[in-house]
Amino acid sequence: MSWALGLWLLLQGATVLGVVNYLRHLPMDGQEEAPGGVAVLLCVRDDWDGGPDLMGRLAAQSVPFRLIVATSGACPAAESLDFPNVEIVRAGVAQDEGQKVHKLRAALRALGPDDRYLVFIDADIEPPSRLLGRLLFPLVRDKADIVTGYRLLLPDAKPALALVGAVEMQLATLPRAAGSTMPWGGAMAMTRAVADRLELDRVLAGRLSDDMSIGLAGWRAKLRLRPVRDLLVGSPLQGSGEAALRFATRQYRHVVTNSPGMWQAAALVVAVQALGWLWAIGWGGWGAVAIGYGAAWSRALVRRRIIAGTVEPEQARKARRSLVWDAVAPFAVTWAHLAVQIVGALSSRICWGGYEYWMKRGEVVRMKRAG
Repeated sequence: MSWALGLWLLLQGATVLGVVNYLRHLPMDGQEEAPGGVAVLLCVRDDWDGGPDLMGRLAAQSVPFRLIVATSGACPAAESLDFPNVEIVRAGVAQDEGQKVHKLRAALRALGPDDRYLVFIDADIEPPSRLLGRLLFPLVRDKADIVTGYRLLLPDAKPALALVGAVEMQLATLPRAAGSTMPWGGAMAMTRAVADRLELDRVLAGRLSDDMSIGLAGWRAKLRLRPVRDLLVGSPLQGSGEAALRFATRQYRHVVTNSPGMWQAAALVVAVQALGWLWAIGWGGWGAVAIGYGAAWSRALVRRRIIAGTVEPEQARKARRSLVWDAVAPFAVTWAHLAVQIVGALSSRICWGGYEYWMKRGEVVRMKRAG
């Protein structure tokens, strides 16, 4: 065996072990807590349809909570929302920060003295009924300061969407350690005391990415950031392949404009894998290709078990579409992942939610309506 083939074998083995590690650390009991004083913060766009599926899923939660829906003030569906214990916050239109961040800051200012636990969610998720209880469990037991789930994309039956889902699956099933976790704003929780300690309004002011801003502030404050591994929260991926690729690129542009070092580390890991596949196909021979495919099929089988253990059967059926790419063309997933990272780093302009933003060190320096 040549030294290059040996390195390739070690690299592929490490990727399989990483996914196995995620599976091994999936909680078996799924313990929940249901404290009082829970506020759920939801920011919506003006064209929000009222989220009947989301509202039904929130109503099925086992934890009592009050819902704070933040809008720009021009969302008819929010104004007519029929949901118990809901407050509508009209934030207006941002001038020097992201629209979501602007609404989130308004929602934070609407908190009352009895709001002791804060849960942040996105409008495009399909949360399980255990969402709030699982997010709150580590907080109530004082095992964490910030708790997070992560998105699991549910692509429609289009190859390009499944490819983006496969790229995201690589991130969703990464081994997670409390000291290196970055929270996801689609399903995140903290106590009011932690929010006050971070001075969350100040942390978010002038920013575009809520989760990057909160996560980096948490790292600097040496807070305990804990992932809930069985909270891979379904997030539908619909529309065109082009729009899906723009979504993926935007995620890495958020990263590189907030933390270039984090982007460099992520790009290095993916680049090594991408170059490895290039070598395997071009010069490594059938043995190298067989090692790559064997590892890819192993990862797909393990991820299939992770999916089955974290989401509902219909959501699992959609999520499994992304596994086809790992089985048929795993090199394409890695190359697409690297391409998204590189394109994400080529500009500091982010198009999101009908606006264009120009970024510098994580802050919005200029913005305008798109189109």
